[in-house]
Order: sequence, then structure tokens, then C-alpha cells
Amino acid sequence: MNPFREKAVALEKLFMDWEDLSPKPYDKREVDPYTRTRIILMNGTEYEQVWFTHQMARHVEDGDLKRQLALIRRGEQQQQKLIAALKPADETLLEHTLGYEQLAVDLTAALAKREKDGNVKRALDFALLEDFDHVYRYADLMDLETGEKAETVLGGFTEIMPGRPTISEHRFPYDDVKKPIVNKKADPQTRLNVAIITAAEQQTMNYYMNVCAAYPTEPGRRLYREIGMIEEQHVTQYESLMDPKASYLECLLNHEYVECYLYYSCRETETDERIRRIWERLLYQEISHLHSAAELLEHIEGKDWRQVLGDGEFPDPLALGSNIDYVRDVLGGTVQLTALRESWASVDDLGEDADFHKYQKSVNHDIGRVQSHAVIKEHIDKAGEDYRFETVPEPVYALRDHTVDNTDVCMI
Repeated sequence: MNPFREKAVALEKLFMDWEDLSPKPYDKREVDPYTRTRIILMNGTEYEQVWFTHQMARHVEDGDLKRQLALIRRGEQQQQKLIAALKPADETLLEHTLGYEQLAVDLTAALAKREKDGNVKRALDFALLEDFDHVYRYADLMDLETGEKAETVLGGFTEIMPGRPTISEHRFPYDDVKKPIVNKKADPQTRLNVAIITAAEQQTMNYYMNVCAAYPTEPGRRLYREIGMIEEQHVTQYESLMDPKASYLECLLNHEYVECYLYYSCRETETDERIRRIWERLLYQEISHLHSAAELLEHIEGKDWRQVLGDGEFPDPLALGSNIDYVRDVLGGTVQLTALRESWASVDDLGEDADFHKYQKSVNHDIGRVQSHAVIKEHIDKAGEDYRFETVPEPVYALRDHTVDNTDVCMI
């Protein structure tokens, strides 16, 4: 599909009424886990665009351009409200969080498997193991507090076992900044991948920023607080990959193109027909936003959209699904990696005076106060072992013992 060959509608004709913005939520007991993750993905994509256009509006003088941004943004806000309303009121904070982390795992894996840029792929694989570990920590918290099994939320599509232990994910800020791509030279799929994962991780970061103090128990509040700090690191890593030389209007066009591609992907892969019709409706609204952005770029900067996006043809749809084998391969081969400035290195190769170790001593000097460790230790103390859902034993031998939370992996 090429969205530039589709017919656009005047943006003023796309406003939805309150009934449109109040769809029936999904049933949390029956929903396909990947319908849930698509909803989370598109909520985050809209969130990214809303905040981008707000930031852009704060840095341009042209009043007419500000008004056009406000017009586009009102539509994006309506789309976000519609999507957010699909989450049911009876879905708990922890259930919804597991959906966030399942999205992080399977989206990152799906993007990494199609990524051609070695630097970008390494960044995806690196953060993948950390989000995978977060699933394990939240699953144990759920079992401790409610007795519910997280695989019922995840549908058995995502394993529950240690990844790169969260305790080892805390790094000095300089080490999260990576080398950017150059949009005009980058493969179109790479441009999409970087934009998609940045928006998705930013939504997760913002989610934790807002809910970490709302969780009803102190252990949960502490776990959300800790993992929320890792999500900030992920956003720093991914946004540093973006082309810093792209103009605001080029970025606006890119944002709209990414939204169109993702709605197209959701429409093509959705299994719930009612939700699929929502994706289709929002796709054609988004195409009109894209055409408007292209007109602004041509009118103000004298650039044709092809100079930014090439021929505009979408790649194959992005399909969210199980990635058990891929995650296991990455986990088995890179669990000891940490970030080191614009690259990555094994913790085994770092000197004692490395920033990684200095930061660990500042933040994690009292292991008993590190909640990602404490929640597993508490589960082991009460149940005799941690809670996992594995198809075969853990690929990292040092993490295979169900009666010990290994805090040495990727630490020494």
C-alpha cells in the first residue's frame, strides 16, 4: 500500500462525536493478547505524535503553521481517546502492565528480526532482554499478591523467566546515548523501526512515571519505580538513534507516515473484526493527516515528500506474535552485555573504575533494597522457588536455578 495514492479528506470533516470516542472495551478474559498489545502500541503512537506537535508548536513562529498543527493534533487527540477507551475498567494495573511489557518484548523482537542496520539491531536486541526480565519480575509480584498466573494474561506466547537481571540494567547516563541514523541514507525499514520503538518505549516510560505512585502496595510501588528508571534509559537509547538533522516539518511527515503504516499493519493483522474496523477507520483519518503534513512541507520548505520518504510504499505489515525462540537466542548469547558509550561491551571486560560499576555502587549498594531482586527473594522465601513459565529450561545456565535470584549475572 502507498498512502500517498489514497484519497485525503479535509481535516475539519474528520472530527468524531462522543459516541465515536466511547467504543465498547474488550473483555479482558477473552481478548487475544496481541489485540491488547496492538491497542497499547497505537495508544503510544498517538501519544508520541500529540507531544511532538506540541513541542514543534513551541518552536515555530508562524501562526498559520501553529493553527495547522493544532488542527492535526485535535484529530490525533481524538484518536488516542478512542483507543484508550478500549481498555476495560476491570483490567488491573498489573494486568495492563504485563500487556505493556509483552508488547515491549514482542515488538522489539519483531523489529530486530527485520532490521538491516547492525547498530540499530544491537540496540534492539540489547533492550529486548531487559524488557523480557521485567515480565518475570511483574509476574512474580502478581503471583505473590493475587495468586493469579501471568501466563493467562500473556496467553502462553511470552515466556516468564529471568532475562538480563533488572538489578544489572542500571547504567551511567552517558552509556545510553548511541550513534544516530541519517534518515535520507537509512533503509526505509530502519527509519520506521527507530520511530516505532522510540514511541513505544516513551509511552512505557510515561506510563510508569504516572502510575508508580498509584500502585496499591509498597512492594509494587518500589518495583514500578525501579523499572520506570530503566524505561527512561531505553528512551534515551532509542531517541539517540533518530536523525538530529531532520527539520521539524520532515519529522512531522515521518510521524504521520509511521502512524499510517502502523494502522495499516494493525488492520492487516487484527483478529477481532470489531477492532479491525476501528483500525481501518483510523488509518484513513491518518492518511489525511499525512497528506496535510506533505502539503505543509512543500509549502513552507519547498520539499516534495519523496525527498524524505522515497517512493512511500509500505513494507510488509508489522505482525505482533510470539518470539520465544528469538528471545532465547539473544538471551543465550548477550546476557553479559552492558552499554558502553556508543557501543556495548561485556561486563567481564570492564575495568573496576568503569562508569557502570561506579553507578551500580551509587544506586544498588544495598542489594536488599533493590526491589527487582527483593520481589523474587520474597517469592522464593514463601513458595520455595520463583514463579516461571518456561517451554524448556532457561538458556543461561547461571539463571536456571528456581531457588536463587542470581544478582551476579551481568554485574561481575
